[in-house]
Amino acid sequence: MEQEQPANSLVATVDAGAVALGLLDNTYSPTLVEFYGELGLDFVWIDLEHGGPDPWDGGTIEDLLRAAERTGVEPLIRLPGTDPTLVRKALDLGARSVFLPRVETATEVREAVRSARFRYEDGPGDRGLAAPRARRWGLADDYVAREDEQTLVGATIETEAAVENIDDILAVPELGFVFIGPLDLSVALGHPNERDHPDVQAAVETVRSRAVAADVPVGGLGFGMEDVNEKAANGYQILHIGSTTGALQQTVTGLLDAFEGNRASES
Repeated sequence: MEQEQPANSLVATVDAGAVALGLLDNTYSPTLVEFYGELGLDFVWIDLEHGGPDPWDGGTIEDLLRAAERTGVEPLIRLPGTDPTLVRKALDLGARSVFLPRVETATEVREAVRSARFRYEDGPGDRGLAAPRARRWGLADDYVAREDEQTLVGATIETEAAVENIDDILAVPELGFVFIGPLDLSVALGHPNERDHPDVQAAVETVRSRAVAADVPVGGLGFGMEDVNEKAANGYQILHIGSTTGALQQTVTGLLDAFEGNRASES
């Protein structure tokens, strides 16, 4: 009996010109991923570049994907590299929205995007056709066409070369979005952690404005909700609004600061 898979809500959001809000779960907890769906987030960012499980650890990643599917929140997987094999692996496990770190050329982006497609530019794609979890082990209805429609592959722009090559990168067919990384850009431009440095701001604006002009969705980090709202008004459609540890830090620190008694740890 064939099964129809739910649509990728992140694809639907960016296609409609709307904004998706998500949070980085840097604890890699299926429970929290599921809970974030209950709270109404549009996506949960699972970062395999800066931490988390080995990208080849299929069982662990499947548990995170199952948790997201349980409450309808879209998992957004940042891969640790641009190798097309990593893209194919993540998609076959059941991810539908992935993005690449530290891209530099249109060629590597195109190869990764093509690896996520069964058909690409009116020709063959480079995705393997089997019966993995993404296909519900052979039960998914209209698998080939639906996967090509519902898969979203983005690229992080966080190096000087990527900024220089931005027009060529944006021209890659079926590129789902670009995600601007101001922190790594600050390192690449010689101003580590100075995201307000004029050189960093100029690079960010170059990418943002070129992407908006090219009609390629833009994603990025939000540094507080005032910044998130400003970015949404300036064309960003995929916005990170915080992290698990950041939210816990804010909550726990606030609770401790509000305590009016004496604590043994302070004596």
